Parts: sequence; structure tokens; C-alpha cells
Amino acid sequence: MPIKYTDELKQRAVELVLHAQADPDTAHGAVTRIADELGVSKEALRVWVRKHKDSGAHRPAESINLKTENRRLRAELAEAKRANDILKKASAFFAAEIDRPQK
Repeated sequence: MPIKYTDELKQRAVELVLHAQADPDTAHGAVTRIADELGVSKEALRVWVRKHKDSGAHRPAESINLKTENRRLRAELAEAKRANDILKKASAFFAAEIDRPQK
């Protein structure tokens, strides 16, 4: 029985291959390497890339600016750490309230 992959996975896999093929240092074996990383069939990924190229869209839908993406992810991580710290402190506060004797 064939495996069904989501459209989002297919699109992301194709984008990864196209980005890898655009760079001469990573172009060789891009399909095989990315298929192994994502756990999809090499032939299925080749078909997805071929269909994407045949549709007339040789480039990915969005160009990834790595510096901007890295900056955004760092800010998101910092915010998540702040929220986690607040939740830990609130948890400790309420746990101490429960342990206090009632009047």
C-alpha cells in the first residue's frame, strides 16, 4: 500500500532540493541526501521535483534569507524561555501557597 505524504511535506521537500541544487557545493546527491533525511523514497522525491519543475516554477515559492530567519528564531526562542521562566516562578509560588497552613 503506498504511503500518503502531506502536501506540506512534499512542498517543503521540493524547496529543500531546489535550494540544495542551486548551490554548487551541495548540488551533487541533493535528492538522495534530502530523501534520506526526511525519510521519504528517493524516487518519490525525484517525481515531486520533476513535477514542480514541469509546472514552470523552477524556483521555490519563497527565498529563504538565513540571517533574517535565524534572527527571528532566536527572538522566538528568547520569548519562549522568558515565558517558561515566568511559568516556573508562578508554579513555585502557587505550590508554596498550597503548603502554607490556612488560618
